Amino acid sequence: MKRALVLCPGRGSYARDTLGSAKGLSSPSLDVFDAHRSTLGRPTVREMDAEEKFTSKLHVRGENASALTAGISLADLDQVDPDAFDVVGVVGNSMGWYTALGYAGALPMASTAELIETMGQYQAGNIIGGQIVYPCVADDWTTDDVRLAAVEAAVESIPDLYWSIRLGGQAVLGGTEDALKAASAILPAIDLGTHSFPLRLPLHSAFHTPLMQATAAQAADDLAQLPWAAPHVTLIDGLGRVFRPYSASPEIIRDYTLGAQVIETFDLTRALTTAFRTVGPDVVILPGPGSNLGSAVAQAMIQEGWAGIRSRDDFIARQNGDPVLLSMRWPDQRARVVRS
Repeated sequence: MKRALVLCPGRGSYARDTLGSAKGLSSPSLDVFDAHRSTLGRPTVREMDAEEKFTSKLHVRGENASALTAGISLADLDQVDPDAFDVVGVVGNSMGWYTALGYAGALPMASTAELIETMGQYQAGNIIGGQIVYPCVADDWTTDDVRLAAVEAAVESIPDLYWSIRLGGQAVLGGTEDALKAASAILPAIDLGTHSFPLRLPLHSAFHTPLMQATAAQAADDLAQLPWAAPHVTLIDGLGRVFRPYSASPEIIRDYTLGAQVIETFDLTRALTTAFRTVGPDVVILPGPGSNLGSAVAQAMIQEGWAGIRSRDDFIARQNGDPVLLSMRWPDQRARVVRS
């Protein structure tokens, strides 16, 4: 049996090529999410996932994208073979923290659905600022000090521009429209594959920045009565703090989720590094939808030198032999994870 760290993705992972992810999956967790959406008169995750075409109007809007991402992630995690993997830690990127809370047992699944639905609905017609992505690694996925310095200088010099997410080798910056325009003007343009950077994330607010203060205050009022508990599995948050089973403070988890998680930088790199050091995983399991966190995980492994992985070539060689990252989006890796 392998020790597994689970990484729950954020809302940007549900995309055009992930339509149909829930087809044929039996999932008690997704059943709970869909029942909650039905009660509210909103399209269920399965209904949205079964649409013939992917549309921004339906699938990208925050009030739907959050539920789609969490629902598919949890449906995948319901398929993990418990005889093959001992889940020893759970991390969530950005909104994936909410998914992680439910999977690790810090909230009942019905309350997890309520949390995600409430936070997602705050975005309906209420986009606050925005986010851009910028790579800070070289071709071998080691840190590019010049690019990182350019990002740090931009954050330092441009008013209302903030680190939103430290995403492995990528910087996600959040800010006002003026701040994002200024950053896009001074950060050197980079073309990688089909993408040009800085890259604007569509329909995203400036999550994990002080611009979300009003949202955090509203969430603290609307969701204060959720039944928070210590997790059943070790949780690591976006500040790199560890919440141990049964002994962690439910109040600290609540205050972080409805406070710092909303308005302070989410440091996924630090969360992963802490997890590597404290829970000793053999593999990282990345549930769907999508697989866009794969490079962030690899880059965090490289920065840490985890399992002797110190470059992109090291990571690829390991993946081609005894994989350390199992993305449930890819059929060959999924087959290693699910019950036979």
